[in-house]
Amino acid sequence: MNDILDDFEQQRRGPSYPDLVVEMGMLVEDRSSHFTGAVVRWSAEGVTLQDRHDYVRHFGWKPGGFLIGGRPVTLVRPKAAATATHRITASGSIAGDGRAKVARASRIWVEGKHDAELLEHVWGDDLRELGIVVEPLHGADDLAVAVAEFEPSPNRRLGVLLDHLVRGSKESRIAATVDDANVLITGHPFVDVWAGIRPKAVGLDDWPDIPYDPEVPWKNGMCAALGVPFDGFWPKLRKCVNTFADLQPELIGAVEQLIDFVAEAG
Repeated sequence: MNDILDDFEQQRRGPSYPDLVVEMGMLVEDRSSHFTGAVVRWSAEGVTLQDRHDYVRHFGWKPGGFLIGGRPVTLVRPKAAATATHRITASGSIAGDGRAKVARASRIWVEGKHDAELLEHVWGDDLRELGIVVEPLHGADDLAVAVAEFEPSPNRRLGVLLDHLVRGSKESRIAATVDDANVLITGHPFVDVWAGIRPKAVGLDDWPDIPYDPEVPWKNGMCAALGVPFDGFWPKLRKCVNTFADLQPELIGAVEQLIDFVAEAG
């Protein structure tokens, strides 16, 4: 009969799971969320899965964190991936030769300067390698007019990233004014891209809950709640983002859908 301390030690250690070397295209299921998809990339921080609807999500490496054929396994990176011959970009992909391609006719539009800077900060290497340019709209109120002037086509695709794209929001009504097969509009549920950064990246458990005030912009309210000056806060916040793992999954998925859509233009 096992001693109670032996039982406790076994419980503390937790169950063990077989290691399985990750491979491109491998179909796996995340045990926590039950999200199922094919492996499309991995990095030191985690693995990226893409489901049959082309939605992308990122998951950290964790013991027994995934299911293969219904059995829990621990996914591990190939040893070759840890060599110094490849550089991993902030977005989790393997960097190319560093030479930017000629810019495509297609574009990705974001609402403002901070959105554009964050995409460059995390996905800049990928965007340059693909020849994709990100441009700030400085507001999306006249999106339908701007899209018509852009004249999208199969060879000139347009991706648009909107803040606060939730049912019933102003942004959802704006998105509904655009109906073009060569335009993809995605978004995240956060009021501003600032909140698309995980609070843990700056040592917080949660971002403050900022009540709506028509007299005070949300960003100013955020800084006031944190007790920090507004001026200069954004560059400091952006620098706290080291990889895609420091971003909320809703933002990551929305951006990568746009990059894939635009990159597939003829």
